Amino acid sequence: MIQLQHVSFNYQRQEVLTDISLSFPLGQTIGIAGENGSGKSTLLKIIAGIQRPRKGTISIHQESLSRIHSTDIAYLPDTDLFYSFYTTKELFAFYASQFQDFSLQKALEVASFLEVDVHVKLKKLSKGNRGRAKMAATLGRNTSYYVMDEPFSGLDPIVRESLIKGLIRFTNVDEQSIILSTHELHEVEPILDQLIVLKEGRVIAQDELETIRFETNQDAVSWMKNVTKEKVK
Repeated sequence: MIQLQHVSFNYQRQEVLTDISLSFPLGQTIGIAGENGSGKSTLLKIIAGIQRPRKGTISIHQESLSRIHSTDIAYLPDTDLFYSFYTTKELFAFYASQFQDFSLQKALEVASFLEVDVHVKLKKLSKGNRGRAKMAATLGRNTSYYVMDEPFSGLDPIVRESLIKGLIRFTNVDEQSIILSTHELHEVEPILDQLIVLKEGRVIAQDELETIRFETNQDAVSWMKNVTKEKVK
């Protein structure tokens, strides 16, 4: 389990996250939603160990999170940080050189499922196919947690559907967790176990999707809009 206790983060003098306390158990798909600038990307970077909180603690498996836990977390950024002159297969080779948990066979299986031509350079792929390649590289790792920042952003509905199917097919729902930020709640809602809503760097709501549906009689998008409006009042 990943646990954050009273985590705060500042960028220069601006407070980006304020007093965040959350738990992320294994075996769940957890969505993080909120308006632009609500702190979603920063929260995911802290969970992935890329940034350190100004205050508070973050632990994984009851140990303080550090670089030695990089084998437990695979991080997919929201920007293209990959070498554009690589082919997808060369990208996989790079991942294999960096991560002992990376499986070339699995990455190729994901790429085949997502219909990515692994012999074409990344710079020549469409945005949708680059998204597929990034997903294949990330899922090629065998980790406890997959942390994904807006993996469906700017992609057409067919590509989003393909990526969601890939998440379902190539993760172990009992032993691995997916933590993802998204604006595409309608598409991703069917695979979510719980949803966390951020506003201005604070957690304003968190609940299980089953509870949201059966106790509030709302879908995830409606629930998020309503809890956000309530906090504005």
